[in-house]
Amino acid sequence: MKKAAADVEKVSMYKKSMIEVQRECEATLIPTGAKVTLQKGSQVAITQALGNAYTVYVNGNLVRVAGKDGDALGLVMMEDPDVNAMEGTIEDKVKALLETCFDPEIPVNIMDLGLVYECCVNALENKKNEVIIKMTLTAPGCGMGPVLVSEIEQKIRMIHDVENVKVDLVFDPPWNRNMMSDVAKLQLGIL
Repeated sequence: MKKAAADVEKVSMYKKSMIEVQRECEATLIPTGAKVTLQKGSQVAITQALGNAYTVYVNGNLVRVAGKDGDALGLVMMEDPDVNAMEGTIEDKVKALLETCFDPEIPVNIMDLGLVYECCVNALENKKNEVIIKMTLTAPGCGMGPVLVSEIEQKIRMIHDVENVKVDLVFDPPWNRNMMSDVAKLQLGIL
């Protein structure tokens, strides 16, 4: 009964701030990662605008819209930063990109959430690099795994000197709140 009441409250909150989609655009269904198309004229509510993406509530579902399609929502078009213009090592660039990856349901980046356990950059024979990331999810059954893995791989491949990217989802050790940075704990109101 409590869940039903919470769902009704959530729907009425979203209805208060509905906006109309200005043009057709691609979105990613949360948590399955399936590609869907938002139709022009659809009514949506913005729930989060982080990590160069918008999370919107539409027809009882959450979907993620790329920041470059912000104009379809009547909002600012967000561009990914040019990581190749950034100073620093490949490790620095990987970390900077990981800090732009957000769980669509939690307004904290995956680094501050403590989801990234390990990040290794290995030199390849052709003077390119391979990036291997070991990460976890806040819960083993979290359906966001494929969506986050895909986003991480896509972003890391933007680095010029990176040829291969491998993201391994691991659940040992299990994630817990103590793995979050103090910044994350402050953002979520638990510090």
